[in-house]
Amino acid sequence: MEEFRHAALQDWGLRSGEMRTPDEVAAMLRLKRLGWGVRRIAREFGCSHMTVRRYLASGGWVPYERRQRKKQLDGLERWMAERFHRHAGNADVVRQELLAEHGVRVSLRTVERAVRGLRRELRAQALATTRFETAPGQQMQIDFGERRVSIAGEQLRTYFFVATLGYSRCLHARAFRSESQECWFEGLESAFAAFGGLTEEVLFDNPRSLVIHHDVRTREIEFNTRLLAFAKHWGFRPRACAPYRARTKGKDERGVGYLKHNAIAGRQFASFAALEAHLQQWTRQIADVRCHGTTGEAPIERFVRDERHTLRSIQGIAPFGVLRELVRRVQSDCAVEIDTNAYSVPWRLIGERVRVEIAAGLIKIRHGGELVAEHAVRHGRHERVVQPQHFAGVAGFAGPVRAPVLSEPAGTLLRPLAEYEAITGGSW
Repeated sequence: MEEFRHAALQDWGLRSGEMRTPDEVAAMLRLKRLGWGVRRIAREFGCSHMTVRRYLASGGWVPYERRQRKKQLDGLERWMAERFHRHAGNADVVRQELLAEHGVRVSLRTVERAVRGLRRELRAQALATTRFETAPGQQMQIDFGERRVSIAGEQLRTYFFVATLGYSRCLHARAFRSESQECWFEGLESAFAAFGGLTEEVLFDNPRSLVIHHDVRTREIEFNTRLLAFAKHWGFRPRACAPYRARTKGKDERGVGYLKHNAIAGRQFASFAALEAHLQQWTRQIADVRCHGTTGEAPIERFVRDERHTLRSIQGIAPFGVLRELVRRVQSDCAVEIDTNAYSVPWRLIGERVRVEIAAGLIKIRHGGELVAEHAVRHGRHERVVQPQHFAGVAGFAGPVRAPVLSEPAGTLLRPLAEYEAITGGSW
């Protein structure tokens, strides 16, 4: 009985993947030719007699073939690969569609095991980058980065516009309070002025203020109409990165990170204007004169030597003057709020709705089609812009309000006393 149990354990080990070696099988065959019995051979090699019989019947060593159970996902490999890439690696959505389209009910863990190799491929594809260099004057890359900055003792969310020339890697940076379309255009125009010209094309990501739709598969792009008008006005070709492939504009991605960790990190600023002045100084004295890790040269040297003369001239081209229209209600403090800043209007319009037009750095406020106030745009936060004439007659601003002098004499507004005497039937 003990011998049988030992043989069963040995055979179980064989089925688990422990097999006799080719030399052992050859020895089994020699012993059989010498007249040994099957069980004696099995005892000699410490295995089941069924294992010996199988090798003797086959006439030599053969690999053990494990029986493969049929799996629920067999035959669906190509379908799963297509859906997995379509849904950008979301295994749970693939599991839902397996049930809806094929009636296959499996756990999320089963799907994740099935697409394990596909996930590695998708991750490698996302990380793969082909470095390419652009010719001088060919391309400018632009992007926005966000960071909280200490301004006047307050941590404010600030948006940084960064433009990078593709060939020389020269930088231009601006700080804004938002990432609106107006800020994109203002940042671009300031970059054109800083570089003294513009490139043939401008590459950016897919912000909603610039790109309406960008199909992942067909690469069809629908640009914002104002962006197209802006590009036509200045004469450059807009280009958008492939969706979810921001690494395409890697030069500017690294520029944004460089600005955050070098120009801004650990610094405090007395005002928003001080922050912008610091960015200009940092660009001239640090960013453009450093030895670039890829080119091995200072960006300003490559710019002056190879790229500056290739940029298209901007002489004679007026600012685009993008128009931004808003509707605001005049508050009790005789002002309207725009991007956290307050701009005064005549006090008689308190409670009225006014139309605000923002263009070319000016804010024009209209009521009933008439211009009632005009201010320069302020880029700070919680600032108050006041024009004294808007408060003429308001108590406490330039003295108390005085009642106007009546033009008609008081006698014409009162009845003679004789009339009251006649009505009452007596004298006073």
